[in-house]
Amino acid sequence: MRNGGSGSDSVSGSDSVSGSDGGGDSDGGSGRLSRRLRKHRTLALGVTAVVLAGAVVIPWAVADSGDDEPCWRLPASARALADEPAAATEALDVGGDVTRLAAARELLAHEKVCGDGARVLGRVVDGATRSAGPGKPHTVAQAGSAYAVVAALHGSELPAGLAPAVARMMAEYVVDAGRAGSLGRDDDAIGPAAAPEEVRPDGRGYVWLGRFLAPGEAHATFEYADDLAGADADVESLVAELAKDPEAFAILYDAERAYLAYYLERLTDRGGDPAFRASPDKREGSSDATTWPDNDLEDLADRVGDLMKYRARYARDGTIPDLAAFDASVRSHTRGAFRPASERLDTRPPMGDIARRPVSGPVRGDLMDGRRQLFTVVDGWAEDRSVPAQRASAMKQLMDDAYVRALWLRY
Repeated sequence: MRNGGSGSDSVSGSDSVSGSDGGGDSDGGSGRLSRRLRKHRTLALGVTAVVLAGAVVIPWAVADSGDDEPCWRLPASARALADEPAAATEALDVGGDVTRLAAARELLAHEKVCGDGARVLGRVVDGATRSAGPGKPHTVAQAGSAYAVVAALHGSELPAGLAPAVARMMAEYVVDAGRAGSLGRDDDAIGPAAAPEEVRPDGRGYVWLGRFLAPGEAHATFEYADDLAGADADVESLVAELAKDPEAFAILYDAERAYLAYYLERLTDRGGDPAFRASPDKREGSSDATTWPDNDLEDLADRVGDLMKYRARYARDGTIPDLAAFDASVRSHTRGAFRPASERLDTRPPMGDIARRPVSGPVRGDLMDGRRQLFTVVDGWAEDRSVPAQRASAMKQLMDDAYVRALWLRY
């Protein structure tokens, strides 16, 4: 359970509000993060300095809408980053010791931004954190930039127009965001990003960063925190903020369902981790081939339950004033359904490709019935792979328990 607490946060024991439509065995991440070359450090520091200078000179203006509420006007130097992905990455990358987090906050942490500034900031976030293209793994600097975005936005309300871009970034790091959302802060994380050489299986085939990871890819360790530097990349609270926006909601929901299809198609026909190696030393624990898949699937169902919980809460407190309109907008932004391959795959795509995987067809049934949507994916996989009925049923029960707990718990 990620967060304690009790009390109902659902409606009538369901994930829908009226009329909707549709830890364990680990090597601890041993080793220090490697030093990395920065091809554009001089440019990046210069751009960052100009951005900060611009923020000091012209931080506020009268809102473009004509009301009296002030808004932050994006400097021209910051706009330039939207068209320069390499410079944007260097400007946002916090570095191994998060000393540059203040620069990311100065650029991103504004609850009201003038004109199209929030959408431009979204392009900066996209350029700074996204991989170079299909099949391309994230670099350490890109992962460090993703950490910077989450940490910089900690505790902030997002300006209108920024949420979809931040949700796309979270989808781009679906494995890392999911792991961090389940773990919260983790004292074993030694920096904001893990270099590819940190991805090493232990003697039992376990990798602390997750299963089926792409070779050569860096990972954002959102669970890292540095109280002295004020660095806390709280994924769960950011997802709660993003869930207010129907397009962002759809992006996150799509990413989780795509991740489920990707994950299942790499398991054995009995729902186990093919990399698992039994330990001859019983003192090391009693894990078996299904232990970590079960944990991962529970965590995924928990995250989908969280999305439905936020939807229910916002409908009750008025944040979502028209639930039917919100649901219709989510559905219009949803890409479709995802079905695992009919045979086990041993490829290891980078994280960005997982969330961008092609759909298998349109979503059928009530999109906001999260359990049904998850179980449809599991059932298709089990049928195609002739998974024993007992094992498939046990997997669905684990996911169902996690989903319901998330739906009903307050955070």
